Amino acid sequence: MKVLAFNGSPRKTGNTSILIQAVLAELEKEGIETETIQLGGQLLQGCTACMKCAKEKNQRCANDDDNMNEYIAKMIEADGILLGSPTYFATVSTEIKALIDRAGFVCRVNDSLFKRKVGAGVVAMRRAGSINAFDTINHLFTISEMIIPSSSYWNMGVGLKPGDVKDDKEGMETMRILGENMAWLLKKIHQ
Repeated sequence: MKVLAFNGSPRKTGNTSILIQAVLAELEKEGIETETIQLGGQLLQGCTACMKCAKEKNQRCANDDDNMNEYIAKMIEADGILLGSPTYFATVSTEIKALIDRAGFVCRVNDSLFKRKVGAGVVAMRRAGSINAFDTINHLFTISEMIIPSSSYWNMGVGLKPGDVKDDKEGMETMRILGENMAWLLKKIHQ
């Protein structure tokens, strides 16, 4: 089993990354392979609604000017997907939004490629807006017929400066429990 994580923050070792790594540590304890892709900071175009993916049905986005098709292929192969984003103006980063729109559309027009995969989102925030960002990530999972594990609270951590999220004890515990629950769910599905 494998979980593919995307860090949607341009800060490679910032608060979003710390939250993602806390979840992945629990998965790895359970023998689940993980891979993290640093999405934040890349130049990724959003969906242009060209509809070529619906016409071609080749599991690819028609735009080959970035790494999106590589990411879509990895998402198709993975058993679980973890999306992490900072909260920017009460929503996700532009890179995570591009991934959601383009990968989500390719998935849907190719007979729901992410169906029954496990999907979870984590959100770093300074003060507010994280519920909308969390919902945006979960909208991809629900429309893609994915299964979403829960935790003891919404999957978010509070911190302003890089590393501050480590001081959010409840947020870090939420990530640990999310990792445990995600591992449990993946093992049940793949029994």
